[in-house]
Amino acid sequence: MGARETVEVTGHLMDSGILSRVLDDIREYGGDFVIEEFDVGHEAHDPSSARITVEAPDDESLQRLLMRLQTRGVNQLSHPDAAVATSDQDGVLPDGFYATTNLETRVRLGGRWYDVQNPEMDCGLVVEESTVDDRHVRTVPMSDVARGMRIVVGAAGIQVTVPSADPAEAISTFGTDHGLERPQAVLVRQVADGMRQARADGKRLLWVAGPGVVHAGGVPAMVALVRAGWVDVLFAGNAVAALDIETALYGPSPDSSSPPGHEHGHEHRVRAVNTIRKAGSIERAVRKGVLASGMMHALVTEGRRFVLVGSVRDDGPLPEVHTDTVEGQRAMRDEIRGIGYCLMMATQLYAVATGSLLPASVPLVCVDIDPAVVTRLADRGTGQGRGIVTDVGLFLEQLALELVADYRRG
Repeated sequence: MGARETVEVTGHLMDSGILSRVLDDIREYGGDFVIEEFDVGHEAHDPSSARITVEAPDDESLQRLLMRLQTRGVNQLSHPDAAVATSDQDGVLPDGFYATTNLETRVRLGGRWYDVQNPEMDCGLVVEESTVDDRHVRTVPMSDVARGMRIVVGAAGIQVTVPSADPAEAISTFGTDHGLERPQAVLVRQVADGMRQARADGKRLLWVAGPGVVHAGGVPAMVALVRAGWVDVLFAGNAVAALDIETALYGPSPDSSSPPGHEHGHEHRVRAVNTIRKAGSIERAVRKGVLASGMMHALVTEGRRFVLVGSVRDDGPLPEVHTDTVEGQRAMRDEIRGIGYCLMMATQLYAVATGSLLPASVPLVCVDIDPAVVTRLADRGTGQGRGIVTDVGLFLEQLALELVADYRRG
C-alpha cells in the first residue's frame, strides 16, 4: 500500500476537459486513483464536482502529485496545518518546497487560513511573522530566497481557488473559426468591454508588445490608445522600443513589406539607438525634442510606465533596458500590482514571461498571427486568457475605433 489522499475538484469538468487532465496527471506521476463521487451538473452552466482518492508509491511522490493537481484547481479534503522548513542557503528553496500556481491561494498555519499575497506560478511560499497574530504569506521567486526564510514544504494545508469563468472563454486559437485576415468585430468589442470594466473597477491596464506591432503598422493606433488613457504600463524588449524610435527618427521604409530604415536597414537602427544613448535616455530625448513621435514618445509625454528587458541580441541597448534579466523580472513584478486586464501583442517570449507573473484572476488576451504563440501560452499554464489569431495591426485599428472616440484609420 502506498501513500494516499482524498481530493476534490469542482467546475465545468466535462466540457472544459479538466477531469480527463487530472486523471492523466495522476497516471503521468506514477499514481493511481478511485473516483469516489461524481456529481454532474444538470444545466450547461451548472458546475460538476468529483471526489477522488489518489494513491502514490510513497509520501514524497504523493506530495509532488498533489502539487501538480493543484494547478488544475484540485484541493485536499483534509485541512492540517502546512509544514514549514527554513532555507539554509541564499537563492535555494528547501527540499520538497511547495511550487506555487498563479491561482488564488490560502495557507493554513496555527489553525487559521492566510491568503497568499501576489499569487505567481513557479515560486515558493515564504511565511513572515513578528508575532503569532502578525503573520502573512507571500510568493518568493527562487532568485530572491534568503537564508533563514521560512518556506512552506509539501502540499498539506494549502487550498487554491480557480476563477469562475465560462469554459467557452478558455484560451484557444481562433484561426479556424475567426480567420487570419482580420479580427471579428465581436471579439474586439469583447476585449474593449473587458478593458472598460477593468477601468471602471479602478484597475490598471497592462500591455505586452513585440516588434510585430511596429512592423504591422500598429503604432498610430497604439499612440491613440496611449493618449486616450487605455495604456497604463507597457512590457517590451529593446527591439520594440528601438524599432519604434528608428521609425520615428528615419521614417518607414518606402517598401511596406520591409522593416523601417530604408535601404540601409540595420544601420539606421544602430544610429537611432546611439541618438537616444547620446541624449541619456528615452525620456530625455523626448524632453529635448530629439524624439518627437511614436509609441515611446506617447508613453513618456502621457506619463505612462514601461519596463524594457533585454536579450543577448540587443542593439545598444537603449539606456532604460534592464540587461540583467533577474532585475528585469523584479521590475515587471513591481508593476503587476493593481493590474486588472492584460493585452499581449505579437510576442511569444514576453507573453510567456508575463503570463507566468500574473495571478489567474487577471484576464488576458494574446493576439498573434502565429497560432503556436497562443497555444504555447496555454501550455505554460496560463489558463485565464483568450487567444486571437490575426494580424496585430488590424486588431489594434479595430480596438482604437472601439475605444477612442475621434480615432480615424491611419
